[in-house]
Amino acid sequence: MLQHLANFVYGLGIGIANVIPGVSGGTMALIFGIYERVIGAASQGVRAGLLLLKTDFAGFLSRLRQMPWMFLGPLTLGILAAPFLGASLLSDLLERYPEVMRGLFFGLIVGSLPIPWLRIGNRGARTWILIVLAAAAAWMLSGLPTRADADPGMLMVFGSAALAISAMVLPGVSGAYLLLILGIYQATLNALESFDVVFISVFAAGAGVGLAAFTVLLNWLLKHRHDATMAVLVGLMAGSLRALWPWLSTESEVLMPGSGDAVLPVVAAGVLGLLLTGVLTWWELSRSGSEGKQPVPEAG
Repeated sequence: MLQHLANFVYGLGIGIANVIPGVSGGTMALIFGIYERVIGAASQGVRAGLLLLKTDFAGFLSRLRQMPWMFLGPLTLGILAAPFLGASLLSDLLERYPEVMRGLFFGLIVGSLPIPWLRIGNRGARTWILIVLAAAAAWMLSGLPTRADADPGMLMVFGSAALAISAMVLPGVSGAYLLLILGIYQATLNALESFDVVFISVFAAGAGVGLAAFTVLLNWLLKHRHDATMAVLVGLMAGSLRALWPWLSTESEVLMPGSGDAVLPVVAAGVLGLLLTGVLTWWELSRSGSEGKQPVPEAG
């Protein structure tokens, strides 16, 4: 029962992170120590769906029985409940105390960097090259100007949803921030508030296609190019810190705090974020050491 509650809370954390620009649900999954399980389970779900499309009902049911429903059920409920149980509160806090909240998330990300790093078995020159390249890409992406299209076309909505859902899966890449860059973040929020069925349906279709394609690819990379994939994740998380630096200009330029800025609350929030991820990292490493790695089985 406690594990089910923990999985629900993990889902809440992932769901809340996904709606905040600059924060990634994938990062939260890494912090919670469930990233590879989530990707493996999502990949199995995609493969089950493909079997259903081929009208292979026996294979579809067999694949469904292999799914870790005791893990996925509470996790999915938490993700779906997040917008109602915490996302709006965090959005209000971000509007009222932007520097303090970015300081908190900055500390969370910095504190979580050891999680993928410690999963890399061979830390040679290639690892460092991948980290630097991924960090540079995330740094540049985080600095791109945002825009707002009042009425984006449905093709734009479909493509943006496919890209954003892929970004949400990756630690360090914010799907919400990518929607801001593409110019449909506000339009998406408006569609959800007004329950625009056409917009939501097209967005959901694009997200489904993007999720199906990307999770299968990422699951393969984690199985066959594990160290390289983890190195890229480290770089993406490090580079994404640009978007979470507490003092940013309107053009997303990194600034130093001014004489009138309240630095102490921001630093305190950053330290709190570091402590939180430090505790979670210690708990995950101690749990992994006592239980061993438990990957999600992938049928052939």
